[in-house]
Amino acid sequence: MVFGIGLTDAKEGFTVAVECIHGLNEGLCDICYPKAVPAEAKQVRSRVARATAPTSTRKSTVDVGEQRIYHVTHVGNLAGILEAGALLADARPTVDISSAENRESRRTADVAGSTAASYVPFFLTPNATLWEGIRLGNADSRLSPESRHAVPSDFVILVSTVRQTAELEAVVADGDAAGSLTRFGSTEDGSERMLRRLHDDENSIIAAEFLVKRSFPFDLVTLIGVAHDKAREAIRPILMASAHKPKVVVYPPWFQRPEGQIDRA
Repeated sequence: MVFGIGLTDAKEGFTVAVECIHGLNEGLCDICYPKAVPAEAKQVRSRVARATAPTSTRKSTVDVGEQRIYHVTHVGNLAGILEAGALLADARPTVDISSAENRESRRTADVAGSTAASYVPFFLTPNATLWEGIRLGNADSRLSPESRHAVPSDFVILVSTVRQTAELEAVVADGDAAGSLTRFGSTEDGSERMLRRLHDDENSIIAAEFLVKRSFPFDLVTLIGVAHDKAREAIRPILMASAHKPKVVVYPPWFQRPEGQIDRA
């Protein structure tokens, strides 16, 4: 899949130690460390925006190639992924996040002439509904008992971008891939349109999936997100077995429980 070029996605900002998630030193990344805008300039810009607001929906100018994709897995599965050299569709990992019922549902759900189970699933945001459910310990029927009894720091998030999948077969789903009402973008144009629409719809992107057919090579993972320094140190020996060693980033907000929720004991 090849995607058109527009403006870079700047919706997310990160502050990680002295180096941001984009690999730049503190203060050098305009996304992570945006410069303050004077109040007068904000007022002028607001007036201009109101005066020039379109009467119809504008096409998103986001560069969908830079859209990040996120695969959440238990740290206990990382060694198996490295041994296979890839994330494999419908694999049976050491610690299974998916319930047996969910796996069976995905094996029968049609996606672009195949099944949902034929694809490696990614989220389009680190605030995805299902990942949030794991962080909360929710009794979601799609989640295994093991995932509900784990704590968020037991997981790692493998991150890449849509552009990295250009040579792979991929499909975009605007909801659970096994859902009866879910719509799919399976052609190049259809996928790009759906990614643009999802980018501008915070309520939909949290349920969406980015699906990669058959397998996703580990060497396309651009970074690994972990909850704290202890988790980073724990996976370093595992990564020693891999020729590809993506940057491991400590970014607690991805693993924190949503505001107002009480931690499990």
